[in-house]
Amino acid sequence: MEFAMVLVLVGALVLIAMPWIRKRQGGGGAGANMAPGTLLVTGVSPRPDEVGEQFVTISGVINGPTVNEHVVYQRMIVDVDQWPTMGQLIDVVYSPKNPDKWMFAPATPPPPPVVPDYPPTN
Repeated sequence: MEFAMVLVLVGALVLIAMPWIRKRQGGGGAGANMAPGTLLVTGVSPRPDEVGEQFVTISGVINGPTVNEHVVYQRMIVDVDQWPTMGQLIDVVYSPKNPDKWMFAPATPPPPPVVPDYPPTN
């Protein structure tokens, strides 16, 4: 009987805590409610001699619609062929509530090819 009561109390606690936990996690997929900005790279770890994805430590300042020169520092995984450099401007997205939560902006797909809407003349 005591086990059932403990189980009911734990279940009630989970039901009460779930909205709070979801709110803290952002409530959406990656990129939901994110603001666009640019990162000026002011520091970067040395590029390794390895190939493929490696850890990089980046420091810089983010400028965007809700922040002005917000200093950030983060360790992330980057392909060696895309290694950031000092002074580089990188498009990023960040949380307006906490600009320390940022990531590189998703790559935009290339525009579709332009097809003329008239038949060619011979």
